Amino acid sequence: MKRKEAPDRFFDEADLLPLSRLADLEFCERRAALHLIEMVWEDNVHTAEGAVIHQRAHGDESPEKRGGLVIVRGLWLRSLRLGLSGKADIVEFHRADDADAMGAVIPGYSGRWMVYPVEYKPGRLRHQRSFQIQLCAQTLCLEEMLRCVVQEGALFYGKNRRRQVVRFDDQLRRETEETAIRLHELVRSGRTPSARYEKKCDSCSLMHLCLPKVAGAGRSVGSYFARMLAD
Repeated sequence: MKRKEAPDRFFDEADLLPLSRLADLEFCERRAALHLIEMVWEDNVHTAEGAVIHQRAHGDESPEKRGGLVIVRGLWLRSLRLGLSGKADIVEFHRADDADAMGAVIPGYSGRWMVYPVEYKPGRLRHQRSFQIQLCAQTLCLEEMLRCVVQEGALFYGKNRRRQVVRFDDQLRRETEETAIRLHELVRSGRTPSARYEKKCDSCSLMHLCLPKVAGAGRSVGSYFARMLAD
């Protein structure tokens, strides 16, 4: 895999969007709009569990050294090429051969290091593309910031404490970049998509603010309440 060249166009710092919202957009475009355009937020058991596991992951944010391994927690990331910023739960730096051009040079450490991001998620290990896209976005930030190549990372699921290895192939990278473009287009539009109920809505923290069963059935909120009161 070739090292990426510096981009020709950059986003301004003021236009950077949270890379965590890529997972929202992949899950539901309306959810991403409610967060970013309407600034709506509400917790449920899933978001609360996620907050706890992220706090545990960040812990002491001073670097941890274990021989040929350096662990950095809560590392701030950004990509001016994609217009994204955010905080990585954990980034592992594994000692590499000094001749390995894919490795990163870390200030204060000699030689080159292979970069391995780890994102913590609540629940049990499962395949969820939105999480993989979020992790890949962290990777693209790291590659841009450190001028390196990151081949794989991992999602760590807190319920059963297992890692799921994610390989950053061309398809995942392309999907991630396309999702970043869609996220900026959504924010620039200033429009929140209409709701449409799906089974996944039941696990969303915004379920009671979004009212997907109302809008999804083609009814106005007023007619919905009129019907409920009549019952």
